Amino acid sequence: MKTFPAQYSTLSSTALKNYLTDHYQLTVTQCKYLLRGVSDTYIASTANDKFIFKVYRSGYRTHSEIAGEIELLNLLKSEGVKVAWPVADVKGEQIQKFDAAEGERFGVLFIFAPGKPVGVLSDKELKTVGYAMAGMHDITAGITLKHPRITYDIDSTLINPLKVLVPAFADFPEGHAYLSETAALVIKKIEQFDTGKFSYGYCHYDMLPKNFHFDEDGSITFFDFDWMGKGYLVNDLMTFYFQYFWMVYFKKQTDQEAQKAFDTFVAAYREVRALIDEELAAIPY
Repeated sequence: MKTFPAQYSTLSSTALKNYLTDHYQLTVTQCKYLLRGVSDTYIASTANDKFIFKVYRSGYRTHSEIAGEIELLNLLKSEGVKVAWPVADVKGEQIQKFDAAEGERFGVLFIFAPGKPVGVLSDKELKTVGYAMAGMHDITAGITLKHPRITYDIDSTLINPLKVLVPAFADFPEGHAYLSETAALVIKKIEQFDTGKFSYGYCHYDMLPKNFHFDEDGSITFFDFDWMGKGYLVNDLMTFYFQYFWMVYFKKQTDQEAQKAFDTFVAAYREVRALIDEELAAIPY
């Protein structure tokens, strides 16, 4: 019987357990489906280690785009940056291909970042994030990857998304008008900055506390580079700042507490890497 077409499938965790055992020569004792998002995430365990296996959505990331993520992680690992790096299989391949019901999907096995996320960071942890992010930027500002990634600019973050969203607002045109007016104000403000002075390179673009772990010794490991691309490096400070926007919005911190925490992080970043005041001023936009 012909298989009925699907638009989104979930690969069997049992089948993946056997696949990882065969292709990576790991004695996988358990493979558990963890979450569904922009990609499917599984946690694979052996007697002594844990791994994250990520299966990208069909059509969501091309092989070349995934290769760009892997290329950056391999480079950061070689430079001593603590990241959840990709694991190679017995053939030396770091990207797996699956013929899923909806089409071709790709998967990558990552080491599990030691430790756990911290919701409210102490001053010591804030400084650690600042030092580590600045050190990573020292590397990502001076490289060009062989495999292209998205460029984060006004077109890709504001103009093009609004074009894509037009059909979704067919019954709510005033909502799209509001977004368009807001984007126009943001664009006008950004154009007032001398962005030629901004640091530029590859940014993580999702530097929320859920995407880095602290271990028992206080060391930090970054992971989930799925959104990484080229742009102003202050984008990473912006996405970290966004956490404090939500903390204040949901009344988990006061404005003063959030600003103090962010200032502590920025001061640590500046101990390692230059950051001009205009870059900081641009963050809300």
